[in-house]
Formats: sequence, C-alpha cells, structure tokens
Amino acid sequence: MIALVTGASSGIGKNISIELSKHGYDIILVARNKERLLETAKLIKTKTYIYQVDLSNKDEVIKLHKDIKDKFTNIDILVNNAGFGDYGYFDETSLDKDISMINTNIVALHILTKLFLSDMIKVNHGKILNTASIAGFMAGPKMTTYYSTKSYVVRFTESIRSELFFKHSKVQISALCPGPVNTNFNKNGNVKFNLFEEPSSYVAKYAVFKLLHFNTCLYFSNPFIFIYRLIVKILPEGWTAKINYFMQRKY
Repeated sequence: MIALVTGASSGIGKNISIELSKHGYDIILVARNKERLLETAKLIKTKTYIYQVDLSNKDEVIKLHKDIKDKFTNIDILVNNAGFGDYGYFDETSLDKDISMINTNIVALHILTKLFLSDMIKVNHGKILNTASIAGFMAGPKMTTYYSTKSYVVRFTESIRSELFFKHSKVQISALCPGPVNTNFNKNGNVKFNLFEEPSSYVAKYAVFKLLHFNTCLYFSNPFIFIYRLIVKILPEGWTAKINYFMQRKY
C-alpha cells in the first residue's frame, strides 16, 4: 500500500504522512523544501520516497504524476494537502503571491486529482483526500484569495464525489475542512486567528481515521467547526463576512 502526500514537509501534511505510515502505508513525500522532507522521513517507519516539487509550477506537477506512474504504476491514496494563505486587503496584497496561491491551492490540486483519479477509476480502487477549510463555506475579508481557493476545493470535491456515485465507482474522494490549526500556516500567511487553534497532529489523526474507516464527503475536525458551518448556512452572507473580518488579524 502506498500514499502520496503533498505539503508533507510540515503541519497537517507531515502529520498525515506519519499517521498513514502507522497503518502500513509507504509514503511518497512531496514539497518544495527537501531538508524538511528528509526530517519528516525520519519519523516514518515504513518506506518513504521524496519528491522535491514546486507545486505552483504546472509543468512540475504534471511531471510528478508521470514519475510516480512510471515508478509505482498506481497509488492507493492521494492527499492533496499543500497550500498557503495571505493576509491583507485585496488591493494591497502581492499579485505574484495571489497567483502562486491559486496555482498551489487550486491548479496543482486540480491536476493531481484529475490525473490520479483517472488512474484509480481504471482499477476501481483508491482514495483521495483534499485539504479544504471551514473558510471554503464563506467569504473572508482580508484573506480573499485564500477563502476563494478553499471554496473551489469544497465544490470541486463535492462535484467529483457525485460523479463517482453515478459511475458506480468504488473510488472515494473527500475534503478535510478544519478550522484554525496550529501550523506554520499563520506565520507564512501573516495572519493570526482569534479562535482556538487545533494541534495539527490531532487534525491529521482524525483525518486519517475518517479516510480509512468512513466514506463521507466532508470531514470537520471538531463539533464547533461543524456547527459554525451550519450557522453560516442560515446567517446572511454579509453577516458572516463581517464576523470573519474580526476573527483574523495580522500575525
């Protein structure tokens, strides 16, 4: 059994890699920072394979699939976890960083899902987990691009899941939708949330448990986040946008 995890150099991706290895999966670790990938590999007792890839580069993402296909033929699990955010008014943040975020959070996830999903459908076996966020269900002033990318991940995953149902496929796709998590995300995104931040180790353990034992679409790592998602469906969109404006501040 083998699983590929993007963004495996830190945070949720690192911990998901460790958790999957506890269940006997060999792990393909993917990220830009090779040194951190090597550190993650030391914590994994099953076989590890390191691929240093810039996921904001479309050509490198496509090549990753080809390299994995040539070496392993098929994988059992794909975890699209890589992603980052940025804080600030939309007209003041960096356009280059916005584009890199879209390429990492959406384009890379889209490409890897499309290519590996096609492989999985052919053998009628496999699981895909996309890391989304509670942010994917609402507007996010001062984190406009990030919230929008996560909205894409949620709807993208839900739509493919419906297609798999109508195709009578055994392939599974789900989205992990945590709230704030205590990772390097905050520092890299220049943001601090005025909410309790869950440990990434707990979120990863929960995600792997759900992935391996339940075939559901959306994973919410704690009851509060699930309830907040229900409240968001009831409240006027303008209200939730204002609430979120005050929920986050500069790091």
